Amino acid sequence: MQYPTISEYVKASQDAGDNLDMSTEATNAELNEVNTDEFGVKYSKDGRKLLEAPYELDVTYSIKEGTKIICNWAFSGCRSLTGIVIPDSVTSIGNHAFEGCSALNSLVLPDGVTSIGDSAFEDCFALFDIVIPDSVTSIGDRAFVNCRSLSSLVIPDGVTGIGYGAFFYCFSLNSVVIPDSVTSIGEYAFSGCRSLSSLVLHDGVTSIGYGAFDGCESLHSVVIPDSVTSIGNCAFENCSSLHSLIIPDGVTSIGDNAFSGCRSLSSIVIPNSVTSIGHSAFLDCESLSSIVIPDSVTSIGDRAFLDCESLTDIVIPNSVTSIGDHAFANCSLPYDLKQELSSRFGDKIFLVIF
Repeated sequence: MQYPTISEYVKASQDAGDNLDMSTEATNAELNEVNTDEFGVKYSKDGRKLLEAPYELDVTYSIKEGTKIICNWAFSGCRSLTGIVIPDSVTSIGNHAFEGCSALNSLVLPDGVTSIGDSAFEDCFALFDIVIPDSVTSIGDRAFVNCRSLSSLVIPDGVTGIGYGAFFYCFSLNSVVIPDSVTSIGEYAFSGCRSLSSLVLHDGVTSIGYGAFDGCESLHSVVIPDSVTSIGNCAFENCSSLHSLIIPDGVTSIGDNAFSGCRSLSSIVIPNSVTSIGHSAFLDCESLSSIVIPDSVTSIGDRAFLDCESLTDIVIPNSVTSIGDHAFANCSLPYDLKQELSSRFGDKIFLVIF
């Protein structure tokens, strides 16, 4: 029988330590046996986890070296916490870890952090600057909701998805860099980011989620890459400064309300890959004057172009077999064109909603 060498034994012991419970949840057993520092912050007995901090913590706090996990809700509600120093040993930031830390104004995450949990920095109203390292691969749902002072952000290479509502209502966010590694932008990811003025999505992004950029009222230009195949419902709703858009080949459907309320939109190119235009897709696009529907489209939803008051010219191919109610109500199409379309699809497409 061959016994391990001392170095092999030491390595095996280290590996066993690394495989200990690394959940971001603070268990009852851990909370019953804690090490508490001079500020009242509680750590697990082995020092791997920061479990919880007292609400009254009102300093710039330095987390102990050797800590690997900041647990769920650890600093939640610490409204007087002005700063936090996170050591290189930390790899995970739990769900709601800093939620409601309304005085926290800047933060540098160390290179070892790989994940930012759901709602980790929600309602950090004063947070204006955060450095996210290249090691991060996931940004959780609602991670930065309501970070009203956050003005710019670089999402590092390695992140593949931006979670549901990740930057929802970040009112001051005017610049964001989204890397090539991102393949999906979640529902409401940047909804309500009313200062965001321009956006480039790189090849690799395949889907833009429901309401992803809803209410980005300063967004005047956006580049959608050829890799995108679906534009979700309400994806760019109420982007009132968006003036032109090219939908790339590969997109097969334009979701309900996708561009509703884009009042400055005067030009849009719809590719031959699109087969359906959803309900209210371009509702209230009052600057849109002409549009060509490609031969690939078979259906146009209810209210699709309702209240497009400047729309005077539209080409609808024979491939279209159905047009929903009120689709062109309150448009400025010439009499002859309205007569032609009425004979094909009925008067219901022009009926005005009261």
